[in-house]
This record gives sequence, C-alpha cells and structure tokens, in this order.
Amino acid sequence: MRLDQALVKQWVRPGSRVLDLGCGDGELLAHLRDTLGVRGYGLEIDPDKITAAVARGVNVIEQDLNKGLANIRDNSFDTLLMAQALQAVQRPDELLDEMVRVAREVIVTFPNFGHWSTRWYLGSKGRMPVSRALPYGWYDTPNIHLCTFRDFEAMCRDKGLRVLDRLAVDQGQQGSALSRWFPNLFGEIGIFRVTRG
Repeated sequence: MRLDQALVKQWVRPGSRVLDLGCGDGELLAHLRDTLGVRGYGLEIDPDKITAAVARGVNVIEQDLNKGLANIRDNSFDTLLMAQALQAVQRPDELLDEMVRVAREVIVTFPNFGHWSTRWYLGSKGRMPVSRALPYGWYDTPNIHLCTFRDFEAMCRDKGLRVLDRLAVDQGQQGSALSRWFPNLFGEIGIFRVTRG
C-alpha cells in the first residue's frame, strides 16, 4: 500500500461509511474494512482494477468520475476518499463540490507539483519532470491538472471549505521537519482532510 493510502487511515472512524473514488484494485478499502470495520463502496472505471477489487471482496461501481456523482444522495457517506486521482479528472473543482455534498468529510491526496525536485528538474533540464512520484512523460501522463498545496488550499477557501488536517509527505517517510514548515516546497504528496465550512 502506498504511504499516502496508509496515512489516511488515521482520519477514518471505525465502523464508518466510506466511499473511495478511483479505488483502483480496492487495496485501501479492503484494508479499512479489515482493520476498522468500515462499510463502503469504491468507484472505478478500469475493468481490470474492478475485477481485482471484486476479488478482494470490495463493493465496486463502474463509474466515470468525470461525469460527477449525481447518482449518489447527499450525505450518504461519513468519509469520502480520493487518493492521487483528483489531478486526473477534467474538473477537479466541480468534483470537489460533489464530494462534500455526498460525504461529511473528504480526504484527498495528490502529488505536489511545487516540490523542490519538480522545480529543480524543470529549471535545470528545461523539461517536464519524470520521477518516482511522477513517472509519466508530459504526453502520456494521466495528470491533467497540476497543483500545489497552496493551489488546493486556495480552491478550498474559494469554495468555503474548511481544511481540518494536512500532511506533507515524501515517498520514503511520513514527513520531515522541512515538509512540516515548508510543505509547498518539501512535501512530495499532499494529504488533506476537508469538510464544508
């Protein structure tokens, strides 16, 4: 399990109702089910990942997140998770509105395109960065909306959302003092918990 997925567990209440957007192979939702007794569903578009999630015993609905969440009632879930997928949807701002409509709390993780290594790579090589955290070329990346911690926080403020918690981590550890003091520069992955204002 990726570090960002493991860390979201601390913000999920035992026995809660959870919706995992872009759930992939269902690893995170299965882990939360087995360790915290959560009840939940995953939404996924990739047929192979849906098959893998079903094999784990995860309830999955095939759905394109770019079409929104109109099929889900208001306040249907306690927590909504979206791990490293918000930057890959066509309108992350509109999807975030839908997310806070269907769940009391939303936990989002995303790659921070303001990380020092991304800045250095772009500045020194003059090319879009490719790294362990961002393993795609500019032409085949699923990341269509690049953002930083500050971008995400500004969007939350503009929407009247409250940031309850925030973590800045890198691929190897939970986070350093530098990533706590200067998350936009030293945090490789952002993990945010937000709710309606």
